[in-house]
Amino acid sequence: MGGTLLIEVDQVAGIIADPRVAAVTLTGSTEVGAIVAAQAAAVLKKQVLELGGSDPFVVLADADVEAAAVTAVKARYVNVGQSCVNAKRFIVEEAVADAFVAAFTAAAAKLKVGDPTDPETAIGPMARANLRDTLHDQVRRTVDAGARLLLGGEIPDGPGCYYPPTVLDHVRPGTAAFDEETFGPVAAITRVADADEAIALANRTEYGLGAALWTSDLDRARRLTRLLDAGAVFVNGMVASDPRLPFGGIKRSGYGRELGAEGIREFVNTKTVWIGPAV
Repeated sequence: MGGTLLIEVDQVAGIIADPRVAAVTLTGSTEVGAIVAAQAAAVLKKQVLELGGSDPFVVLADADVEAAAVTAVKARYVNVGQSCVNAKRFIVEEAVADAFVAAFTAAAAKLKVGDPTDPETAIGPMARANLRDTLHDQVRRTVDAGARLLLGGEIPDGPGCYYPPTVLDHVRPGTAAFDEETFGPVAAITRVADADEAIALANRTEYGLGAALWTSDLDRARRLTRLLDAGAVFVNGMVASDPRLPFGGIKRSGYGRELGAEGIREFVNTKTVWIGPAV
């Protein structure tokens, strides 16, 4: 028997401690995940946490650049960039970086910003004003650190928490848009010399939810997917959840798995029964 409880934040710990609750699962921020995990651990209850992410979208020199750019725009800007599995860092080999950036920026510039009930709108308002302010601060700090602003980057006048599709090029590790989770319509593009540097920078994050890898060499793809620190890797496609497949992260993106058979087993207790000979 289940139900929905509409409760305040200060009531959560009490609900978790209630003996009728056997386990806890959360999809949310890393900060809130740590709090919920501590509350559940205090009463020895299993948790599954699907938390924040800074997913890399790696484009190697032998990739179909046009297809990668089209998919990258969708992967970054779907749901106004407000998803843990949005692609957030675009790591591109220098040999194809100019072509990728040109195609990506041109496609992003065509996204219509406006009323989310309008079928033609691609970018609606962000969830809250403080989220927009945080995102804009990340953009300004990244530009101040040397990144190039190619598109957007300014808070528009008028009502609503709107932020335009924004593209930052030449983003380097150590800057806000690379190191922090950017939860909104901002794309950070980093150029690398080769595949080895691409994988190294893809893994240079405290998160490990999803990753995308674009290459025409599937044998190399099989090798490189093993090197990417992520709970899910999609080759020549965008990261997405699928009820048939397990989904979840590593590092500060959480632990445990949702969906698929593994997701069901997370909340199934294994019971050992041994029966001796009848007396």
